Amino acid sequence: MTDRAELHEWRVTGMDCGSCAAKVRGAVEMLPGVDAVEVTLMNERLRLRLEEGASSESVEKAVRRLGYGISAKGAAPEKPKGGFVLPEGAFPGASEPVEEADISPPHGAAPKSDPAWYATAKGRYLIGTGALLASAWIVELLVGGPVAHWVFVLATLIAVAPVAKRAALMARARMPFTIEMLMSIAAIGALFVGAAEEAALVVFLFAVGEMLEGLAASRARGSIRALADLVPKTARLVVGERIREVPAESLAIGQIVQARPGDRIPADGSIVRGTSGVDESPVTGESVPMLKEPGDKVFAGSINTEGELRIRVDKTAEDNTISRILHLVEEAEGARAPVERFIDRFSRAYMPAVVGVALLAALLPPLLFGAPWETWIYRGLALLLIGCPCALVISVPAAVAAGLSSGARHGLLMKGGAVMETAAKTTLVAFDKTGTLTEGRPQITDIVPLHGDAATLLATAAAVETGSNHPLAQAILSRAEAEGAAVPQATQAAAIPGRGARAEIAGETCSVGAPRLAAEAGVLGEADRATAEALERAGKTVVTVFTADRLLGLIAMRDEPRADAAEAVAALKRMGINSVMLTGDNPATARAIADSLGIEARAGLLPEDKVAALRDLAGEAHVMMVGDGINDAPALATAHLGIAMGSGTHVALEAADGALLRDRVMDVAGQIRLARATMANIRQNVAIALGLKGVFLMTTLIGLTGLWIAVMADTGATVLVTMNALRLLRFRAVSKGA
Repeated sequence: MTDRAELHEWRVTGMDCGSCAAKVRGAVEMLPGVDAVEVTLMNERLRLRLEEGASSESVEKAVRRLGYGISAKGAAPEKPKGGFVLPEGAFPGASEPVEEADISPPHGAAPKSDPAWYATAKGRYLIGTGALLASAWIVELLVGGPVAHWVFVLATLIAVAPVAKRAALMARARMPFTIEMLMSIAAIGALFVGAAEEAALVVFLFAVGEMLEGLAASRARGSIRALADLVPKTARLVVGERIREVPAESLAIGQIVQARPGDRIPADGSIVRGTSGVDESPVTGESVPMLKEPGDKVFAGSINTEGELRIRVDKTAEDNTISRILHLVEEAEGARAPVERFIDRFSRAYMPAVVGVALLAALLPPLLFGAPWETWIYRGLALLLIGCPCALVISVPAAVAAGLSSGARHGLLMKGGAVMETAAKTTLVAFDKTGTLTEGRPQITDIVPLHGDAATLLATAAAVETGSNHPLAQAILSRAEAEGAAVPQATQAAAIPGRGARAEIAGETCSVGAPRLAAEAGVLGEADRATAEALERAGKTVVTVFTADRLLGLIAMRDEPRADAAEAVAALKRMGINSVMLTGDNPATARAIADSLGIEARAGLLPEDKVAALRDLAGEAHVMMVGDGINDAPALATAHLGIAMGSGTHVALEAADGALLRDRVMDVAGQIRLARATMANIRQNVAIALGLKGVFLMTTLIGLTGLWIAVMADTGATVLVTMNALRLLRFRAVSKGA
């Protein structure tokens, strides 16, 4: 590819299973000047790069030749000429498929749900083949003889015609080895060896398998699509004393909205008035409603269960939690796991090999040993169907899609199968401290008055810090507000850069700052210095409150660990995964937090030091980095796998390979458990696909099984691996036994 290659994107309609996406990808990859092809099923997207001089029309022509619809990004979707499987005119109504819903519908418009199975082209094809087979059986019961035989021949030809036409389209697109081609050869070949009834049954069973595969894929995709409908389409905007209903997509940052009991919250925001329980299960999977008070954050799509809330909008519709989930899932579909890429390459060589083996099985025994031609042609046809790699090809994407869907429903987001595979290999988790292992909000732990009482000391400090946005100042102000302290009026407030603040209270200058500021003012005695140092050794940040001639007292604060941090570290240890904390804090603070959590700590690290530490750790272990801040972005990108806390910055979320929406440290263990379960599911699927084919290959060669068993083996394996993958939708990533 040249540097002048341009990115192009289309919407492809008519895909309803993993093999559909594989066919589109295969056809487009063969075109000259095409690179970086990405086909995603859930949102029907085709994205690729075209060299200068390459034609986008050739891409569209190649996709339409397969029977799918294609339209440029932003244009109205094009109806696929062949529905999901069949070319136009296969059966009455099959040329008018119900369009699939877009995973990312415009805000304000409810996404369409999947049609009933009988309303799809696959459903109509199944009904049509079933009716033909039933009609032939009725003729056989009533008339029998040659008449019945020719009715079965006719039923087979009518039923296989659309499949054969699709096979021809695929062959023209330089993809001759497809299930449609193998099915067409097997059905028509069976007619030539006198197995007309079995041929009709084989085509019907093929239709059943296609229908089941489509339904299973639809279910796997449905849980993600449902997220798009969580955000209400309208919001109750507060304008002065009035409330008016407006489209939720029109909300701007800073506006105030009302959420009544039972309402879905229309935007990500912060509560400014009211207290209520909020059910966040639609977004995070957390089943117990969370008590929310002024200042607390809420997600779009969560449900207000009790009292009225007034909420300030913090994010636009395009940037809220639901949109972020959908965007990450969209990215995830394009990031295929290495094992999936390997199986794709394997299947491309495997299919011609199967055709070759079937051909040899049909020709060699009659030619070399005088065996009956009909018998070995029949067995060769059966081998064609047994060898179809459908189950093998979908074994990985089906499991990955189900794993991603299950994770998204529980607030565990990963950007694709490659990330899933990497997460499963994790042997060491490196945590940032502030905002990850800790709440990210310092809280007062000790108030030590030296002149006057604790309430007066707190009120004085709050008066000096009024108006400051510094995290330590916010901790003081929050505690004063919570205790209802009588904060005096302060004037001439000023910051002391990097050291503290001062203000005049009742004509006297009062200062709040680090112990060294009080020492420079000459008011910090040896006993007071010893007290401050003891508090700092406990991992606390100490500020002094003093006037020109005396020390009023000490206030100690600490960013406390999250409630589940110690439990999460213990859960990881039970899984055989070590943990380390990387922080820019001083060693004393880091050691105090680390000891309380039972974790190793590396302190005093600048962002570049974290990167160097991760490179060192990655030489001996498979490292996952978990962080939330802008300064964590380089580290998240350096580790084998970067995971951002959901409340983290956009920079961290962009640099990361996944996110934890619930801001729970325990979800780190849950994410790894889900990744491991998904990879185990993939191994099971591959074993099912290859195992069944191996068994039926042998039984067919020795004459124990025939055509209809062969198609059942292929269909059965496909359905089995899909249903096995769907078990992941019920997977509980976080449990007490994690």
